[in-house]
Amino acid sequence: MTPASSTSRALSFDSAAAQYAANRPSYPAALFEAIEDMAGRPLAGARLADIGAGTGIGTALLHARGARVVAVEPGEGMAEQFRRGLPEVPIVRGDGNHLPLATASLDFLTYAQSWHWTDPDRSIPEALRVLRPGGALALWWNAAALDVPWIDAQTSRVERHFGLGRAVGGNGDGTHEALTTSAGRLDFDRRHIRWTRRVPVGTHLANISSHSLFLVHGEEGTAAFVDAERRHLLAVFPDGMVEETYDVGLLLAIRP
Repeated sequence: MTPASSTSRALSFDSAAAQYAANRPSYPAALFEAIEDMAGRPLAGARLADIGAGTGIGTALLHARGARVVAVEPGEGMAEQFRRGLPEVPIVRGDGNHLPLATASLDFLTYAQSWHWTDPDRSIPEALRVLRPGGALALWWNAAALDVPWIDAQTSRVERHFGLGRAVGGNGDGTHEALTTSAGRLDFDRRHIRWTRRVPVGTHLANISSHSLFLVHGEEGTAAFVDAERRHLLAVFPDGMVEETYDVGLLLAIRP
């Protein structure tokens, strides 16, 4: 993916900020328990910046656990949605390549679904700059569980619709790429946490169509896929309630 196309996809979320906030999955409590365990300290009272915060799905949970959070978000549409939902949490414009944060000021730096939009040659030095010694960099992604048959089948349909291969489309877990690009610069520990949620079929379809792959291909192509996908889903879930299964891939590194 070229830098221009990556930026276009990253900022495509601005046009669907309300859809994103209403339908994207959250994260399980076990994720934050794992972060605290791996970091060796609680989130409560910690100085923390959540980068690429989007509409605040992850930020809200970090704030609820008592962290002293500031959010960083490059997109104005996403930032406006964030302010509506979390008016008590400060948010500033910026991204992981140029953090608008003081040197050695943070106990935690977090990226929920957003590290893959950064350039590691810039975002890794920035992370090391703003973390205090002993501070933790935590990256995580909700990934569809491809060992669940209906999810694997849906992923294949998405790949065919957009002309992707499984190596490109994948399941959304960015841990492998993050480990590869940070090799020799950060020493990550890795965990996976499985969880599920039950949602109406309309919520599920709004969730998957809020992904950048759909947003940059326009409404007509998305609508055609969604109409066909609704029929596939109702064959599997005739009561109209979809059980989504996710594996959260978590990486955490401690600043020396």
